[in-house]
Amino acid sequence: MASKFSHLYSKNAREMKASEIRELLKLTERKEVISFAGGLPNPEAFPVDKVREICNYLLDEKGPNILQYGTTEGVTELRKAIAERMNGKGMHIDYHNVLITSGSQQALDLIAKTLLDPDDTVLVGAPTYLGGTNAFKSYGAIMESVPEDDMGMNPDHLEEKIRQLQMHGRNPKLLYLIPAFQNPSGVTMPMDRRVRMLEIAKKYDLIIIEDAPYSELRYAGTAIKPIKTMDTDGRIIYLGTFSKVLAPGFRIAWCIAEKELLNKLIIGKQTTDLCTNTFGQFIAAEYLTRGYIDEHLEKIKTLYKGKMFHMLAAMDKHFPPEVKWTRPEGGMFIWVTLPEYIDTKEMFVRALEHNVAYVHGASFFCNKNGRNTMRLNFTYATDEQIDEGIKRLAQTIKDEIAAHKKQTPGKAFKTNEEGMVLGV
Repeated sequence: MASKFSHLYSKNAREMKASEIRELLKLTERKEVISFAGGLPNPEAFPVDKVREICNYLLDEKGPNILQYGTTEGVTELRKAIAERMNGKGMHIDYHNVLITSGSQQALDLIAKTLLDPDDTVLVGAPTYLGGTNAFKSYGAIMESVPEDDMGMNPDHLEEKIRQLQMHGRNPKLLYLIPAFQNPSGVTMPMDRRVRMLEIAKKYDLIIIEDAPYSELRYAGTAIKPIKTMDTDGRIIYLGTFSKVLAPGFRIAWCIAEKELLNKLIIGKQTTDLCTNTFGQFIAAEYLTRGYIDEHLEKIKTLYKGKMFHMLAAMDKHFPPEVKWTRPEGGMFIWVTLPEYIDTKEMFVRALEHNVAYVHGASFFCNKNGRNTMRLNFTYATDEQIDEGIKRLAQTIKDEIAAHKKQTPGKAFKTNEEGMVLGV
């Protein structure tokens, strides 16, 4: 039914669509449903006692100052602490390169607002994070997908895609990457590919968005430096967040960029919310300067490492051999690929009947692929829920495979008296 105000909506608003994942999560709210759908940190990972201690200190010592409006750029103490931490990872920035945003999603929106005109081209992975593509689409951009494998985006495929676009008079502006424990696949891009990505960006004059919400959540393997550490001409915008390592409820993230570009993002933010939650920024700044973050990260990593390997073991035990999945070294997600004849969006209805939920993979593709894939989150559920939920999901998948085989029985073969096949 059309809204009585639909004729008044802007062209932009008429083309807006609700996040498919957010809408899907509403269906998983029944208590009996074990959900692997959301990208939720585990509440056990929230440092309630430390936050309470910091809140009391701030209210006692700084009083009204921390409850006042702040600058659009963000609380200076927090920006300095973030710059120091990022420089410890190999970057070369100062706090003037840091903008505090209301979650990384706001940073993605500000980047799109600042850099994209309608019909501009953005290069994204297949699959990639839905929140990123939604932000770009909301400003009229056209997504062009580059296939991802078990090491992330393939540089050769990326360069070939750019050449194809240029042959048709299209020059991409942005390259959107999640190099560490990608959402949704969980895979990590090795250093040689990161180097190539920067070389390609320079060659074709692209700006890279390096989205790194999970970079601190490594449970196995060796840490790899961000692409931003190799950036000598300011063409990489780096996004980080406290949502996965402190608390998502603060909605505090940061954006690192070359100063001229960052100033444009700041102006764009002034038309959106003027400033990010000031009280939360002071809490985050105190959390960093007191050195609590590294100790807390070890707790989180221990918790999530156990859950990741617990889910992988359950999948090894219960999933049928026709199913394949990634084996991440960190992050929050496992990517599952089913036989091509299974549509995980259609199967979701049957999964809910088994009281288990996931996110169907087509949500993460801009080219309508991935219909036989799904994303599983391992950080939120209890170990018992992981065991039971994987059993339920495995049974759902087995039922789908059996139904397909029943509908398409194998061909009969003629044999001779010795049982040798005579022909097809």
